[in-house]
Amino acid sequence: MSSHREAPEISKDPVADSTDLYAFVSPDQPDTVTVIANYVPLENPDGGPNFYEFGDDVLYAINIDNNGDGKAEVAYEFRFTTTITNPETFLYNTGPITSLTSSSWSRRQHYSVTRVAGGQREVLGSGLACPPCNIGPLSTPDYASLASAAVHALPGNRQVFAGQRAEGFYVDLGSIFDLGNLRPFEADHATFGLAGTGLGAMAAGVNSTAGVNVHSIAIQVPKTDLTKHGAAPTSASSADSVIGVWTTASRQKARVLNPDKGTNVESGPWVQVSRLGNPLVNEVVVPMSKKDYWNSQPPAADKQFVAAVKNPELAQLLPVLYPGVFPNLAAYNKANPDRADLVAIFLTGLPSGVVTGFQNSMGTTQADLLRLNTAIPPTTTAPNNLGLLGNDAAGYPNGRRVFDDVVTIALRAVAGVTLALVDKSFTPDAAAMAVTDGLTSGATDTAAKGTESYMTSFPYLGLPHQGFAAGA
Repeated sequence: MSSHREAPEISKDPVADSTDLYAFVSPDQPDTVTVIANYVPLENPDGGPNFYEFGDDVLYAINIDNNGDGKAEVAYEFRFTTTITNPETFLYNTGPITSLTSSSWSRRQHYSVTRVAGGQREVLGSGLACPPCNIGPLSTPDYASLASAAVHALPGNRQVFAGQRAEGFYVDLGSIFDLGNLRPFEADHATFGLAGTGLGAMAAGVNSTAGVNVHSIAIQVPKTDLTKHGAAPTSASSADSVIGVWTTASRQKARVLNPDKGTNVESGPWVQVSRLGNPLVNEVVVPMSKKDYWNSQPPAADKQFVAAVKNPELAQLLPVLYPGVFPNLAAYNKANPDRADLVAIFLTGLPSGVVTGFQNSMGTTQADLLRLNTAIPPTTTAPNNLGLLGNDAAGYPNGRRVFDDVVTIALRAVAGVTLALVDKSFTPDAAAMAVTDGLTSGATDTAAKGTESYMTSFPYLGLPHQGFAAGA
């Protein structure tokens, strides 16, 4: 998945596991940018009695680079506190939760938001309430109202939300991790001994994330909160209009277990245990032996991982797994396995001239950042969920919107579609232009998500799936 359980150690620590990151110019507030950082992967909606929550012992941060050095000039830090209001019950709630202060809600969370910039720390809000998880019609009879009440205004035309939402990322995990068995190309897989063109009838994919939830931290701020020198972006051709975004989770260095009390005490400096910029980089590009190390490193140190980006394992495997389907990619791999297109997409941004009228580069520093050109307006009429590959410059890899089909985009890029941008002599294979994991969908992704829909306003991800109706 985008970054769900992507490294051995962080897979054992779900409350600190950065699962997805989104950054986009807000379609309904185009003078602002929305950033959403998701944690706690694959939440079953009916996972009681201890329903999912953020970690009180985790420092969550959304980081912004606005000068191209791979370091944070602006950061928003989030700390959570859990309160047990009824210590005599095992229940999450003892009656209907009708408000964020309902006396029947036994375990609740609040949080603070701190902006860090120029060596100064500014607390934007504290004691901000999270909504409960979506339990069911008796426990949370009007969940939409609870979620709406948990959207908090912050000073400076900012707003924030932290709590459970429906998983917005979609992927066919069952096929991809079964030796790369892409359902639309299954008949051409080498295991079956059948070579073909890869252009046969499309097999429907299975959305592995349908019906599951996630915990989201979403913040919407003016563009001038993020850009270099706080300037309003006016030109899409200017590097000053571009920001690089990544999210992190950190834990304190020392942890002491108190067996007589059943509690833990944390102390010492904060140590980064998870990070996420571009989707799928640590998931499918970084070798397993380095995944947890990658999670501990700052983006400014990503030059050490460039070899894996230049020659990704999946690009080498596709022609082997699907003999005869990707002949042009196979020939290119043999002659020159240096993928300058992927280095640009993931590590430097696309410079001017590669895509007509578009750029999202801040310079040559190699750092895994989700780069967003804030001067490019949002696409409000028929946005294309293939982003830049679908001629929609407001979508991935120019930031990432909640509905962007990043799996299909990444598969096509690795299969060679984007190679032609940097090597005009290369002709992408016909299959590369059509490859997908089978989750074909429209711009609002209703086909892939089924019962799930996105919102047109903050915080954009849909209401979480209800525990009572889970699996129905």
